[in-house]
Order: sequence, then C-alpha cells, then structure tokens
Amino acid sequence: MAKLLRSLQDSEIIARFQRRCGLFPAPDESPGAEKSPAADGQDSTGRAASLQVTGGPGIFHLPAWPGKLLEIPSNSLRRRDLEKSFEQKYIVKNYFFYYLFKFSAALGQEVFYITFLPFTYWNIDCYSAKRLIIIWVLVMYIGQVAKDLLKWPRPFSPPVVKLEKRVITEYGMPSTHAMAATAISFTLLISTMDRFQYPFILGLMLAVVFSTLVCLSRIYTGMHTVLDVLGGIFITTILIILTYPSWPLLDSLDSASPLFPVCVLVVPFVLCYNYPVPELYSPTRADTTTIMAAGAGATIGFWMNHFFQLSSEPASSMPMIKSLSTLTTHQMFLGLSRFTVGIVLILGVRQLMQKLSLQVLFSWFKVVTRNKEARRRLEIEVPYKFVTYTSVGLCTTTFVPMLHRFLGLL
Repeated sequence: MAKLLRSLQDSEIIARFQRRCGLFPAPDESPGAEKSPAADGQDSTGRAASLQVTGGPGIFHLPAWPGKLLEIPSNSLRRRDLEKSFEQKYIVKNYFFYYLFKFSAALGQEVFYITFLPFTYWNIDCYSAKRLIIIWVLVMYIGQVAKDLLKWPRPFSPPVVKLEKRVITEYGMPSTHAMAATAISFTLLISTMDRFQYPFILGLMLAVVFSTLVCLSRIYTGMHTVLDVLGGIFITTILIILTYPSWPLLDSLDSASPLFPVCVLVVPFVLCYNYPVPELYSPTRADTTTIMAAGAGATIGFWMNHFFQLSSEPASSMPMIKSLSTLTTHQMFLGLSRFTVGIVLILGVRQLMQKLSLQVLFSWFKVVTRNKEARRRLEIEVPYKFVTYTSVGLCTTTFVPMLHRFLGLL
C-alpha cells in the first residue's frame, strides 16, 4: 500500500499526462547552457530538486523550476518576487486540451463560485442552494486547513510544467479543487433529484463529467499529484456520507433563535483568525476567509428572509418546476435577467465593502493606503475579507431577491 501511495505521488505521472495532452516545457534557450542534473529536476544525489527557503528552525521546500535550486531567507522573501522567479515557458501542441483544462480549472475558483452559487439560489432552487452553500463551506474549510497541517509538497518542476503562479506557495494535499467539484456536483444532484423531474442517470453523468474535468485540470496544470486529487475526492465523499442524515436540519436553520446570526458570524471569524500559520505566506488563509465569510453572510440571509418575512419561498415538499422540459423562453429570459441584475449588484457590493473596510483598517492600524503587502497582515487580511464577503453573501440571499421582486423579475 505504501508503495502504491508513493507511486501516486510521483511527479513523473503528471509530466507524462501533460505530454500526452500536448503540453511540453520549452527548451532552455540561454546561451552556452549545458545540461546538468539540476536541469533534469535532480540534484547531485539524484533526488528531485526543490526551492529551499531557509528561516526559523528548518528549511521550507518548494518545487524548483528548471536549473534553479535556491536558498532564500524567509524574512526577506516576498511572494511577488517568488512568482517572478518561477516564470516558466512552455509549448502547447494541443490547444483543445489546453483551453478545456484551463476552463475546467476556473470551475474551482472564485469566478465560478460567485456566479454559479448565486445563480442556483436565484433560478434553480433556494432549498437546494442552502444545502449546497453550507456543504461547500464545510468541505472547503476542512480541505484548506488540511493542506497547512499535512504540508505535502506540490509536484516538482521539472519535470512538471506549472501553469498557475498564484498558488505556488500553497501545499498540495488534498486538492480543494477536487473537493469543491465533488461536493458541488453531487450535493446538487442529491438535493434536486426529489424536487425536479429529470433522468437520474443524466444528472449522475453530468456530476461525474463536471467533477472529472476539474480533477483532471489540476493534473494538467501541474498543481496536484494524483494522490492529492484522489485524497480530495475521498475526503469529500466521506463528509457527504457523514453529513447526509443531517441535511434536512439545514432547511430549518432559517427558523433558529435570534442568537443564531451572532454564532454564524463569531464562529467562522474565530476559525479564520486562528487559521494555521504557514512558514511562507500563501493565499490559503485569505481564500478560506472568503469562503467562510460568504457562507456566513448567505446563512444570515436565509435567517433574515424567514425571521422578517422578506421573501416567500416554495414549500419544501413541492418542486419549483415539475419538469425541466416545461421551461419556456419567457422563464429563461427572466432567469437571465435575474442573474444579470444580481451579479451587477453583488460585484458592486464587493467592490464597495472591500474599499471601505480597507480604508478603515488602514486608518486604524496607521498603514499607508494602497500598501498591498499590508493586506496580508493577519489583523487586516482576515477582517477585510470577512466583512467584504459576508456582505456579498448577505446581499446574494436577501437584497438581490428583494430587488428582483421590486423589478418584477420573480
């Protein structure tokens, strides 16, 4: 078993998959360059080369790029400089796979979450969306924390070509892309199969195709090993199985006591503020805060809608649409209009709240305005992210539906 696990963590598997899909590293064009063991991704001992960041009691290892084996004091390392040092040229010989997997990778990023999850709530089924958002938040928090606790490295480069610089300093295990894709696709499938009339096999196929594409994109982009991806799928499957019996309780959260919103705000904020501190700055804490805050804001919105009777929702035992085949052109137009109006509003709220929260925090801590490095400080990063995305979540579930009703789009 140990041998199998080690083989699934081998970077050569990722490299071979990339080559079969038409992605190759560009040859070293520097004049007088000679091939060396380090250029093949190995040091003098034959082990995979890595970037070594010294600092504290030990050495922090990151995958190296061709011909680079660096030791940089962690107290002088800036993430922007690290990204620049990781510039890697590559050759694409199959643009179908290139664009397919680049698009699939985007399905596990903020641009997808901030569009698909609201769309589900506004146009598909508010009850299914509640379950989807809460399970997504739970799965992603566990996955993000697991990365910084396990501290397993990402695939080595060379031989792997890496297409994403933003997550260079993140650890690999588990793949949160794989976790999110599995959680979203199968939670939506399980939640809607009793509320809509559609062939279950069709829904299952769509869920499998969606999650498979996202998982393969993490291998194609060189950001995860096969073991990282399988680990993410396994953890999510276990979480879905364990939480499934409590899913009906999620529908009743909106009728909880008036103290419920306080708990929803305090608990996620404390969890984010006490997030495991990595040796080198990475976007995991910021991303985790974004997810937790969006979930908190959306959950408070569910509660407000019920407590203040701001919206009328369909009975939980009655589907919103009896059959997907009954969709008309008018309904599709209304759905597109609701989505357009809603996205414009929440993007505006995000921009406004981010600007206001940063101005307040910069003034409070006497930080120079527009100091991007200061945004990464714990006392600034967590509060501004939390305020911004709590507002986005609340706007999505409460104020956007109110605007839809005012504009006659319901």
